[in-house]
Amino acid sequence: MCAKILVIDDDPTLSELVSYILKAEGYTTVSANDGMAGLAKFAAEKPDLVLLDVTMPKMDGFEVCERIRQNADTPIIMLTAQGNEDHMVRGLDLGADDYVVKPFVLKPFLARVRANLRRAGAPLMAPDKVTYRDDYLTVDLENRRVLIKGEAVKLTPTEFKLLATLVKHKGRILEFRPLLEQVWGFEYIDDIDYLRVYIWHLRRKIEPDPKNPIYLLNELNTGYLFSPQR
Repeated sequence: MCAKILVIDDDPTLSELVSYILKAEGYTTVSANDGMAGLAKFAAEKPDLVLLDVTMPKMDGFEVCERIRQNADTPIIMLTAQGNEDHMVRGLDLGADDYVVKPFVLKPFLARVRANLRRAGAPLMAPDKVTYRDDYLTVDLENRRVLIKGEAVKLTPTEFKLLATLVKHKGRILEFRPLLEQVWGFEYIDDIDYLRVYIWHLRRKIEPDPKNPIYLLNELNTGYLFSPQR
């Protein structure tokens, strides 16, 4: 069966164009022109992927994303014309899986659609028994738990996968491109700025002081490593 994609965008021209492109690739599409209509379509159609504009009347994309995440793990790619890093971080905070700035280039856009659908449909990996623990941070890969001083930290699936990959290679520098491929897929191997934003976002959740990290360290112009300095 072909994947069903819900396009939520208040620009009818863009929505129609995106739907046309996706249908040409073999996907089924459903459209909504504002946030409230988008939520109704999401509930009725149960899509495999959501393309969600940020700026819309009645209910913006951030609120739509938050409401979807209350009930479902469906992949969400947020679309924005603003290219604002603060918007990207806010979208990630609310559970978005990916971010595309409009106007977008066709082939990379379609590659991201395929990558998100593939990750969503991939079977769960066998749990890894690796656990890291100190008096501040616990990363339990077997039970998929991250704790700060004993309190659970909520990570998105992508954030957890990124942290798990670094923890499993504790003390070893993972270069940018191999790390991007392991966590996101080969379509993302040149998106180093994308990785930097995710690392910064993850630091905000697990580091005592995100500006002076002691767990998620970077090797200048090379890559990242999990190397606790406590």
